Formats: sequence, C-alpha cells, structure tokens
Amino acid sequence: MPQINKTRTRDAAPGHGNDLTRLRIALTTFFALDGFIFAGWVVRIPAIKEQTGASPSTLGLALLGVSAGAVITMMFTGRLCSRYGSHPVTVVCAVLLSLSVTLPPLTHSAAALGAVLLLFGAAYGSINVAFNSAAVDLVAALRRPVMPTFHAAFSLGGMIGAGLGGLVAGSLSPTHHLLGLGIIGLLVTALTAPTLLQQEPPRPPESATAAREQATAGSEDATAGREDPAPAKATPHRLTPRTRRLVVVFGLIALCTAYGEGALADWGALHLRQDLGSSAGVAAAGYSCFALAMTVGRLTGTTLLERLGRTRTVVIGGGVAAAGMLIGALAPALWAALLGYSIAGLGLANLFPVAVERAGALAGPSGVATASTLGYGGMLLGPPAIGFMADWFSLPAALTSVAVLAGVAAAIGFATRRATAG
Repeated sequence: MPQINKTRTRDAAPGHGNDLTRLRIALTTFFALDGFIFAGWVVRIPAIKEQTGASPSTLGLALLGVSAGAVITMMFTGRLCSRYGSHPVTVVCAVLLSLSVTLPPLTHSAAALGAVLLLFGAAYGSINVAFNSAAVDLVAALRRPVMPTFHAAFSLGGMIGAGLGGLVAGSLSPTHHLLGLGIIGLLVTALTAPTLLQQEPPRPPESATAAREQATAGSEDATAGREDPAPAKATPHRLTPRTRRLVVVFGLIALCTAYGEGALADWGALHLRQDLGSSAGVAAAGYSCFALAMTVGRLTGTTLLERLGRTRTVVIGGGVAAAGMLIGALAPALWAALLGYSIAGLGLANLFPVAVERAGALAGPSGVATASTLGYGGMLLGPPAIGFMADWFSLPAALTSVAVLAGVAAAIGFATRRATAG
C-alpha cells in the first residue's frame, strides 16, 4: 500500500505542472545551446578551410568527421539513456560538446581537422539523442504536439550563433571565437543542469494511470495468494516488426531533412562567398536567414500540426523545401539565393521534429536513436557527396541534391499516409 501512495503523490502532486514547466524551459535551453554552438562552428568553416589549405573534396571528407562521430555514438547513447536516464546523459554530453568545439581552430591539415571533428560530432550526436529522448517523454506528458518548439529553440540558437559569428568574423580569430563559445556552453550547462538532474523524466498520464491500476491489482493479487506482478512503471515500448518498419520510415524522412540542413550548414556560406561574391559577413548571414526561417516555421509548428496533421505537414514541407532550395542553389543574384535559403528553411522546419517525435513515441530512446542515426546518416552522406559533386560539376549543381531529397521526403510522407495515420 505505501507504494501505491508514493506513486500517486509523484504523478498528481500539486506542483507537478510547475515541474513540467521548469523541465520544458531547461530542455529548451539545451536545444538552443546546441544550435548556438553548432552554428558558431559552421560560420567559421571558410576560415578554417583556408587555414588547412583543403580542397572542396578534402574539406568534405574532413567535415565527414562530424556526421561520422554522431552516427557512431547515437545508438550507444540510446542505450545509455535507457539505462541511466536521458537527463544526466544530456548534461554530460553538453559538457563534452562545449569542450570539443574549441578544437577545430587548433588544426592545420585536413586530416587533423577530420580527427577533432570526429570528437565534436560524437558529442553533438549524443546530446541530440539524449535531449530528444527527454523531449519525447515531456511531449507525451503534456499531451500536445510541442516537439517543434524545442527544435525552434535549436534554430533560434543557430540564428544567434551564426549572426554573432558573422559580426566577429572579420575581427576575431576562429581560435578565440570558438573558445568563447566553449566557455559560454559550460556556463549555461552549469546553470541549467540542476533542473534536469533533480527531476526524472515525466510519464504520460495514461502510463501513470496504468501504473496505479497495476499497483492496485498487485495488492489484490497478493491477498489472494497469487504471484506479484512487475513493479509499477511506465508501459514499455513493444518493438513489433511493424513498429520497426515505421521507425525506419520516420528515419528516412529525417535522413532527407538532415541532408538538407547539413548541406546548408557546411556549404551554404561557401556558395554565397565563392559563387556569388559575397563578403564573409554576408556569407555567414546566409545561414542566419536559413536558421531564422526554420525558427519561425518551428514556432508555428504546433499549430500547424494540430490543424494539418503530421502527414500533410511533411508533404507540404518537403515540397516547399524543394522549391526553395532550387532557388537558393541556382539563383544568379545574392538576394534571390538568400530568399531561397529562407524558403527552404520554412519547408524543412518541421520534418525532422515530426520524424523524431513519432519514432520516439513508438519505440522510446531506441526509436529516437534509430531515427536520429538515419537522419545524421544524411549528414554523413552530405558533406563528401556535395564536395565531390562540386569538384565534378559545380557547387550550385551539387546543392540541388538537397531539393531532390526534400521531394523524396514529401513522397515518403504521402506514400505512408495510411500507416502513419496522422
């Protein structure tokens, strides 16, 4: 009987709503920090390219380290979250991310750059699995499709990070700039970590009810001399073959989306500077336009999902992103390219959040890890693919591959509309 009262107190305490609010703020902060640090690195890629003397293809192979490190550690991180909890794993990964972002400016060859980016990518991929897993639990507890708002914070952090990078690009060396980002990351983590470490991931209301009913049934069965059931806890995710297939489907949508995000992050600024003759500051502002558009799209994502549903959001978003990226890659004028980047950002905004949220709802941290691994497989494929295509053809032609995969994401969303039922 004491176990029943303890469960009821935890799930229905008067301050439970306040706990969810504090937890949402803390997770939003970590999403924003992740975007801020990543964008700060992205806008310094042209300077580090010159520092290392890398060609487009060798730079692409070096940038492969980010995605390779992410993909290698993502499935492992999913298991860590299942064992130790997504909250402490998020905090540890935030520390590692803040430390590793300071390393790229210390390199002077493509090989050395690739090695340190492997570490940076491992931290980046791990924190993405950890805080997305925590966000999936919170979304289920809130019973509203608020996942896009967390990713809006990531995009907002990216916009601020890219904007700051553009401002200091002409006056501050990459070494001092990225060292500053690392210090900011450690300070933000120190201030935000206590909220996550003091709270366990919330359970959705139906899981809490099921836990209480199971505990009550356990006390009744004990009085009847029956064997005690399993301890009260959230209903585990059952990975049926159909569930696995759906997780892979969502992962493919994430792959197509992450390919586009990674392409604009790694090559967008270089396209504006190299092909359209922009200054370093304007080139950095190109990613800011993309990040701002994604932020706006994700801030309105909850309303969009409630009105259109997941399937139509994915189909329309993929089509808009394809059109925008064709403009961004092929337009001969700088203003038109910036407009195309913005349209592509609006289209891509909610595809990845929807894919990860649905995979996590179906399969828990392992679903988030699977969809994220496939998603960052898109980033794994993107840097070298675009680098080689830029050598063979041109960088603008290579960037049209983003439009192609955005169209593929829309097609997958439409083809699986009955299976996903959303």
